This record gives sequence, structure tokens and C-alpha cells, in this order.
Amino acid sequence: MKQVILVIEDDSILNQLMTQHLSQLGFQVDGRGSWAEARRYLDRNDPALILTDARLPDADSSEYIESLAENYPVVVLTAFGSVRDAVTAIKAGASDYLLKPVSLDTLTLTIQRVLDTATLRKNHQFCKKQLQKRNQNNSSLVGASDALEHVRDLIKAVAPNDITVLIQGESGTGKELVARAVHVQSNRTENNFVAVDCCTLQENLFESELFGHEKGAFTGANKKKNGLIEGAEGGTLFLDEIGEINSGSQAKLLRILETGQYRRLGGTKDLNANVRIVAATNRDLEAMSKEGSFRADLFFRLNAFSIKVPPLRERREDIPHLARYFVKNHTFSTRVNKTFSASAIHELVSYDWPGNIRELKNMVERAIILSGDRPNIRPGHFNLRSSANGQNALVSLSFDHEPSLEELGAHYLAMQLKKHSGRRAKVADILGVSERSVYRMIKRYGLDD
Repeated sequence: MKQVILVIEDDSILNQLMTQHLSQLGFQVDGRGSWAEARRYLDRNDPALILTDARLPDADSSEYIESLAENYPVVVLTAFGSVRDAVTAIKAGASDYLLKPVSLDTLTLTIQRVLDTATLRKNHQFCKKQLQKRNQNNSSLVGASDALEHVRDLIKAVAPNDITVLIQGESGTGKELVARAVHVQSNRTENNFVAVDCCTLQENLFESELFGHEKGAFTGANKKKNGLIEGAEGGTLFLDEIGEINSGSQAKLLRILETGQYRRLGGTKDLNANVRIVAATNRDLEAMSKEGSFRADLFFRLNAFSIKVPPLRERREDIPHLARYFVKNHTFSTRVNKTFSASAIHELVSYDWPGNIRELKNMVERAIILSGDRPNIRPGHFNLRSSANGQNALVSLSFDHEPSLEELGAHYLAMQLKKHSGRRAKVADILGVSERSVYRMIKRYGLDD
């Protein structure tokens, strides 16, 4: 989306020359010849920069520079330049000061520098938070399962295309990591990734936080506040648990997706939303839209491209990788290098993880603490709940001799195939291996029948 520049210059020829030149550079440029015209324009629009003559027919820059500079970057042009005039304009808040006649090359460099500086200032308040988040969320999509590879392929396909993405999955599956991966691989990666947890914001605060508010919009609104959409300018706005927002907020979000515009709370100006929206939910938005608790038109807009993040029980082969990753990257204790015993890994892979990756991370950190100074983490250091059927799975195999490991494996596989009517996918899920591995084991043990 083009950045908007307002040119206020009473010399119509110069106004037209600068307007045409800046338009050729890719800006959307609006020209006005007086302060009265400019003021009416600003009542309805919100430019990225204002280029103004210091002496207009109906006003002097000293009368309006300070008020303009509170909300916009301002570059002042004058044919009556002096050091004193320059100092006065800068003190009033002007970003730069140019003398007429000004060359188009100088104008180009000045405009670009002022816009770049304005962007840096806008991003500054988010920089520390972003650095903290990147340190705290230094993890990436860990694992090599087919299910995770499919998610990676979807991310790679959609990231360069600037469309809305809906990420679906159970709580704790890593939906925000997927959203960050979409942002990092997109053309917006140099700008902010701003995450909004829709669950934690009260209904009356959601719109103020997201869209911002004008001074006096409600009790306690003592000054204008920019919203998170402006903080994500040029970047990605991640709306986590989008299914929790109310109908009023749904309507305003729909307007952003349809028109690319929004208004601050209590405002009358249409602002441009130069953001990519990525939303996530653990709820069935399609079902909610059919029953009327979520707007169907908003669902279809959000669902322009969908990524389903599989639960951990459907990618069991990734569990050892994740567990070792969490051990390697934990920050609260670095005294002992921890490893997992084979039985501990088996215990982790056998568990269904209703809390998904978040639960696994917590369990690993608990085991690190309970194992103390011992380097080896064992099953006893976990506190895994029983599986979904509410019973501990007890397996009994009987032999009239000391069985070999191959015999144990063959008998256990045969028992599982019989129990689950030969469904290899189910058996693979129980064993924590791929279906292809189960097929090879069946061939090896001669269990084809």
C-alpha cells in the first residue's frame, strides 16, 4: 500500500511539480494550496508525511507546525530561509527544513530520510519487546515427522504471498511459532511481528488496544494512543484465539480485511492498515459460523489460506527431538548436562499429551528439577497422567523360554495388530513410529496374514 504525502504549497506550478515527482517515486500525493484546504483534508485523512510552505496565504508556519508535528513528520519549504527560521521550525517539531529553490534530488533524499526516521521512531517502542520475545521464544519448528514437514511446506508456499492466514490447532501445538515462521519467511520480515492474545483482553479494551483511541474517546483517555495495528505497520499482526472476540470487534476486523482501513476509537478519520493479518484458533470457526456465534463472512475472509497444526499425538516421532531440545535450551539450571534414558523416551512417546508441546515442555523442565545433579532423566522423574481411556496400559507377554529382543518385538507387534484389527496407522501411533516402519516390521516378522 502506497504511503500518503500531503503537499501544502500556494505556488500552483511548484505544487504540481513536486506532486508529480513524488507520485513517480511511488507515493500517493495530495496537493493543497492553503492552510484552510489542508486542515479540511486532515480532518478526513492521515498522511505519512506533510511537506509544507513556511508562509501560506492564510497562515504562517509558526502557527501550525507544532500541532502538525505532534502527529506527522513535517518538512518545511521556504524562500525566506535563514538560520533563525530553520532553528525555529526545528524547535517547533519540523523533521527537516529546505530552502527554495530545491532540487528534485534533494527533495527525494530528504523525504525518504524523514520517512525512514519516522518508521524507526514508530518501531522503537516495540524493539525491546521483540528482542525479549525472540530470546524467550528462541525455539523453531522442531521435528522431522511427515506431519510437521507438511506444515513447513504450507508455510513456505503461503509466506511470500501477502494474504490472510488462519492457523488451526489444539492449545499448545505451537500455533504462534507457525505464525512467526510465516512472518520470517515473508517480505515483511524486516518489520514488526505483533502478537495479540484475544483471550486476555477485556471486550471494552480490545478495540482500544487494537485500533487505538483519540483523546477524549472515553473516560480516562487523556491523550491519543496509537493501536497495535499501527505498531505492526509494514509487518504482521498475529491475532491469537480469534474465536474469542465479540461481534462488534468481528465487524471492525472484517472492515480491515475488506477495505484495508480502520478508525481509532472515537475517531472520524479512515486510517490505512498496512499489515498482514495472521489469526489462530483452537475452536471450530466453521461450526461457530454456522450456528451464528462467529460471523460467516469474517470466517471466509480469515480462511483465505488455512494451516492445521497437528497435535503431538499425531507426530510422536518428533517427541524425542522436542524433549532433547527443551533440555538443551532450558535456562533455569545449567549445572549438569542432562540426557534421557531409553525408557524415559519410551514413556514420553507412549503418552498422548493432551496439553501438546506446552505440556511436554513443562514435563521436561519438571524432570530436570527432580533429577537434581543426576545426568540421566528416568521415567520416575515424570508425572504422566494415565492415557485418555483413564486406565494405565498393562502389557503381559508369556513365553516358555527366555525370549530374545526380536521375539518380544514380534509378539508385541502381533498383539497390537490383533487388538486393532490390523490397522497399521493405529499401531504406528501406539508404537510412536511411522506407518511405513510398521509395514517393514510386519514383513520382517512374517506377520502379513
